[in-house]
Amino acid sequence: MRHPREPQGVNAVEEWQTELDAAGELTPGIVDAILSTHGERGAKAIEAVAEARVKEYNDFTVVVGHSEEHVVEDGGCQCRDAQYNLDPDDPTERCWHALAVAIAQRVDEVDRHDMWYSDVREFL
Repeated sequence: MRHPREPQGVNAVEEWQTELDAAGELTPGIVDAILSTHGERGAKAIEAVAEARVKEYNDFTVVVGHSEEHVVEDGGCQCRDAQYNLDPDDPTERCWHALAVAIAQRVDEVDRHDMWYSDVREFL
């Protein structure tokens, strides 16, 4: 049972994350849970994972977007969506970059690079 002060979406997020941890892969039921909890952001996150756009460097995890790369640290992102549109206290409100990292880590689909992103960034 949900604690009265716990945000409503906590259980839904924890459920799909727990199921994904156990399954180790995106099953139709887990995909449905992600989409029903996160909507279009969830769909974009799943697409990014399927397209191997989640990159882990020695210093950061990065999600390659269509026009730029987004650094995700400790489950948070500094993209405009996260900064201006989302409630940081509501776990269902995460940008698709942060969701993509959470999904990719659970299904072992993170593209790992043994280098520093800060060094790579100098060339971009």
